[in-house]
Amino acid sequence: MNRQLISHLAHADHPVAAPIDDANVERLLRRADLAPGARILDLGCGQGEWLMRALTLYPDATADGVDLSDVALDAAREQADRRGLSARLRLHRFPAAEFSPTGSASGSSASESSADGLYDLVLCVGSTHAFGGLTETLDEVRRHLSPGGLALVGEGFWEVSPTPQVLDRFEAGPDDYADLAGTVERAEKAGYATVYAHTSTRGEWDDYEWSWTGTLTRWALDHPGPDGEAALAAVGDHRDLWLSCYRDVLGFVTLLLRPLPGADPQPGRQQG
Repeated sequence: MNRQLISHLAHADHPVAAPIDDANVERLLRRADLAPGARILDLGCGQGEWLMRALTLYPDATADGVDLSDVALDAAREQADRRGLSARLRLHRFPAAEFSPTGSASGSSASESSADGLYDLVLCVGSTHAFGGLTETLDEVRRHLSPGGLALVGEGFWEVSPTPQVLDRFEAGPDDYADLAGTVERAEKAGYATVYAHTSTRGEWDDYEWSWTGTLTRWALDHPGPDGEAALAAVGDHRDLWLSCYRDVLGFVTLLLRPLPGADPQPGRQQG
């Protein structure tokens, strides 16, 4: 089983692929306070859950979602059809770092959105690795934002200083993430102001991780054979990494950001 399929199966009961509960997802989207006719982009949209919730909250909005997973995009199309949102959503199988709304492959029949290539809200929640980190993600997001537009970016941060053993198991460097204050500072050094944020609670993390492992376990038990065995192996690896390595070490913050007028990224900033 490939990683895309495992991720899709594991997120079936928690389609917001981040440690954030439904109430806080809605709170973050409402805080964006989008005007009628707003245009929304999600870089690394996965199954498109953030976009579909945004389109439900903002019935005049249109959206584009970008991801490389055929499995996730197929699920997003199915959900968009079921929720009556297909006419306002375009899905693109494309590397997020190379996406341009003009000439990119489209995966669903939808009205033209963002004809000028700019968006009122750009999301990248849990997908900053696609750009090489937080700083690089914010540089890319700026390219897609309309004047006065907002970015909603979810990023990990160190709750406590990681030990060398944790870094080794997590295949991370000590500077891959900052602490919470440092994460906000990195966003500000990239030329953004923080207008709201949500820091995921331990309960949100636990709900997300138990859902990930439990949903995939149930699928594996219902599908005995090589695929089920591969899924159970993935569960074991993931659960052990979570419980023995990054639980209470890695946090998650979702920042609602607005570019500062005329602000350029500061030289010498740390990598995201």
